[in-house]
Amino acid sequence: MAVYTDVSDEEVAEFATLYGLGEVLSLKGIAEGVENSNYLMVAEAGQFILTLYEKRVNEADLPFFLGLMEHLAAKGVACPVPVKAPDGQSLHTLAGRPAAIITFLSGMWPKRIRPPHCAEVGAALAEMHIAGQDFPMARPNDLSVAGWRPLLDACLDRADEVKPDLADALSRELDWIEANWPADLPAGVIHADLFPDNVFFQRDRLTGLIDFYFACTDAFAYDVAICLNAWCFEPDRAFNVTKAKLLLSSYRARRPFSMTELNALPLLARGSALRFLLTRLYDWLNTPAGALVKPKDPLEYWAKLRFHQGVSSPAAYGLEA
Repeated sequence: MAVYTDVSDEEVAEFATLYGLGEVLSLKGIAEGVENSNYLMVAEAGQFILTLYEKRVNEADLPFFLGLMEHLAAKGVACPVPVKAPDGQSLHTLAGRPAAIITFLSGMWPKRIRPPHCAEVGAALAEMHIAGQDFPMARPNDLSVAGWRPLLDACLDRADEVKPDLADALSRELDWIEANWPADLPAGVIHADLFPDNVFFQRDRLTGLIDFYFACTDAFAYDVAICLNAWCFEPDRAFNVTKAKLLLSSYRARRPFSMTELNALPLLARGSALRFLLTRLYDWLNTPAGALVKPKDPLEYWAKLRFHQGVSSPAAYGLEA
């Protein structure tokens, strides 16, 4: 369960008064998420999400995350908005943690991904990229290719506990990706973590994007590659080309890919698979027994990486250059 910091009724009531939301009627911990403590808060003014930012989040990055949500919402992107207190600030301190209150979005994330979901996600991702192009702040992607070597080094001694010869295979893969990683692709603000549990739907209609706490400045096509991996594989780890074609076609209908971006997509998908494999592998090897959050299986992304290693052109994703 993603509640690392408990808060008392008195603390929450005092915190809510800073924002003029009236009496707090209920507070319930939210199980989803792994980075922060999240609560569904019902106050006299309505429903909100109360987030306490834990130690894995750099407090210096919070103005970027909160400002980005404000900017995107003002541009028409369906996403939560930080609530501002009368002092004009959305960030204050609760239980010794930086904390904010965010508007509530209706909808549910899809437990079973169907093709219409993928089409909606592709369109929404393109619209987010376009809306963020004039966002005045920037944040480097600490989990792009330059950050993968330290992650791998931290896992090498024990990687073979997860799969025989995994350490050697990952070392060779990272060597190749570092040598071939593309430069100068069109870039701007990306979500960088648009997994199904960060997208809300009502029936097949997308109602909102959430959890912008990995957002950063990087290549748009890399964000698309992350979504290919997150949305277009089946539970048995088989790639679904129909879902991929819908996601990519919907994206390209709103923000066309350059030829350079399109041709780089197989490499970017490999890089995306390696990134999530490494972060999952690190957590798998370092999360103590009995921890509140269960680490995710890194071998899910090993299967995805192996698929992309066999891809030589965008045609494998249902598209022709």
